[in-house]
Amino acid sequence: LYKETWNVGVVLLLLVMMTAFVGYVLPWGQMSFWGATVITNLLSAVPYVGNSLVQWIWGGFSVDNATLTRFFAFHYLFPFVIAAATIVHLLFLHETGSNNPLGLNSDADKISFHPYFSYKDLLGFAGLLIALTCFALFTPNALGDPDNFTPANPLVTPPHIKPEWY
Repeated sequence: LYKETWNVGVVLLLLVMMTAFVGYVLPWGQMSFWGATVITNLLSAVPYVGNSLVQWIWGGFSVDNATLTRFFAFHYLFPFVIAAATIVHLLFLHETGSNNPLGLNSDADKISFHPYFSYKDLLGFAGLLIALTCFALFTPNALGDPDNFTPANPLVTPPHIKPEWY
């Protein structure tokens, strides 16, 4: 159907997930450290280059300060890559149009996007931005795992590792 649009959308999803993961590692607590160790070790399953890839990401032979520096750089860089991929995705959507799951032509009921939807989207974006900013500034540790407040120690594994709430 529209393979380019779909592929760029999947790349966007993966980039957002990678940004979230490297951001999760940045507090450098116990859960962050062991999360980085486990997830990056999954790359060792790639045939032929897996171990070299893991050592390149780690910056050595284990998760250490070099890993934290690399993840900080990735966490800073990925939003710019996401913004560029979003523009490409929107260009593809503008060229091909969005897909209707019913496959029916809905040209008869169209109204112009601007100003009607633009202002509505802008108001919703502003409200969400204000709410998230207040949440982040007034309760920064509300969703944090208590084990992640313990500094990273590669010699001690947390006794009760559990999945995150999300």
